[in-house]
Amino acid sequence: MKFKDALLSMLIVQVGIALLAVINYGATLETLQAVTRFSGRVSLGIFSLIFLFQKHRYIKLNAILSDNYYLVFAIAHGIHLIQLLTYVYLSGNDLIPIRLAGGFLAYVLIFAMPFIQRQFERQKISIKGFGRLNLIYLYYVWFIFFMSYLPRVRGTLPNVGGSYSEFVVLLAWVSLMLGIKLQNLLMDKFSNRIR
Repeated sequence: MKFKDALLSMLIVQVGIALLAVINYGATLETLQAVTRFSGRVSLGIFSLIFLFQKHRYIKLNAILSDNYYLVFAIAHGIHLIQLLTYVYLSGNDLIPIRLAGGFLAYVLIFAMPFIQRQFERQKISIKGFGRLNLIYLYYVWFIFFMSYLPRVRGTLPNVGGSYSEFVVLLAWVSLMLGIKLQNLLMDKFSNRIR
């Protein structure tokens, strides 16, 4: 898939989310909360594809998200960040410093990775260096998604919108992602030993 097609598809989904939220909630703060929540789900979906299929033998990530999949995710999560900051500002919700620091580092990684990928493609970063940065990126962003849903399931994060069952499903999915990833890594190591 070409980058512009992947970007256009993601933008169409984002606009669709906004339209459905307006239809369901009208022009309210609850609408913005729903848009923010579901744009986060779009980001999770894109990240799930990157996390699970980046080096998959049979499923080619560039066929789904283009060769610039880091950039597609960065743009999607950038949209989510703008919506989140707007919602937090308009709702008057307090920011939790520890969550803010962890999320800030994740956003730094998310926005830096397209540039890092470009530097790697220009051979300004070694394969080993890129591999290390990619591992840090993948597992740290995964951890932030996990920590986004865990307090929701535990009921320790007020005013987040959504239902308990929705949070359980999302936490289960994020946990399952790690299980799938680890199983694939073990299978790859096992198949390499047999060869």
